Amino acid sequence: MKNLFTIFLLLISIGIVSAQDKAIADVNAVKSDTSYWLKSIEGTFALNQASFSGNWTGGGVNSIAFSAGMLGRANYAKGNWSWDNTLDLLYGVVKNQDQDERKSNDRIFLDSKVGLKASEKWNYFFSGNFLSQFAPGYTFTDTDRTLISKFANPAFLTFALGMEYKPNEEFSLRMAPFSPRFTFVTDKELYRNVPLNYGVPIGQTVRTEWLAFSLLADWNKQLSENISFKARYQMYANYETLAFNAIDHRLDLILAAKVSNAISVTLTALTIYDLDQDDKIQFSQGLGIGLVYKRGNFPE
Repeated sequence: MKNLFTIFLLLISIGIVSAQDKAIADVNAVKSDTSYWLKSIEGTFALNQASFSGNWTGGGVNSIAFSAGMLGRANYAKGNWSWDNTLDLLYGVVKNQDQDERKSNDRIFLDSKVGLKASEKWNYFFSGNFLSQFAPGYTFTDTDRTLISKFANPAFLTFALGMEYKPNEEFSLRMAPFSPRFTFVTDKELYRNVPLNYGVPIGQTVRTEWLAFSLLADWNKQLSENISFKARYQMYANYETLAFNAIDHRLDLILAAKVSNAISVTLTALTIYDLDQDDKIQFSQGLGIGLVYKRGNFPE
């Protein structure tokens, strides 16, 4: 019995040592693997407020506004393969006295791309991205408001297969001759307020565009130690309705100046041209100062 117990302890000891060796090997593998990743996360929060006394002769209205955003990036590269991921969230609200609160910003953008190196500056790629908004959007009159959008109404899911030009870590240009897109409007009553229904046929919840060309240009530039600039341009052209005025365009611009490690000033601008939404160019702009949190191992 004692011999059996000794053998049992010996086997347990051998098992523990083997497990420790395997754990150390796994840890080393993880450490080695994580060296192929570049990650960063940036969060922002801004609050603006104004108030006036009842006898203020200069005119004005009491108001409060806030905005919050998050930009996350995780890029993997090993050998000839790469995998780039971006999550871009932004939401803002403004509330003026005697008025309902209104959105000032609202964006959900998720992009994932797998690339295979073709040459020093060119890659084959396949990508998918999702674009929508968080909260209901309205048009306002003096006495009423009309719902025109809400979460996933509309939402755009776009896939792309093509070539990417990437001369450095700051700039990339994707060109995809095959780029199917799915436009979702799950609320079948929304067309009563938005007659174009974002291009989705009335009575249906999704529009599928199989044959299309897409282009996406992304530029992240550190202008100086405290100033950064981000630009993202997207173009989408359906082969079936190919005409110059039927091509969709979207341009996002962000200029950020860091006042200190925790405070920054941000200027944002967004321009959209999409006949399925409106026959004119849409434009929005915002300026805010607030807190910023940034961590990551991307090179400046």
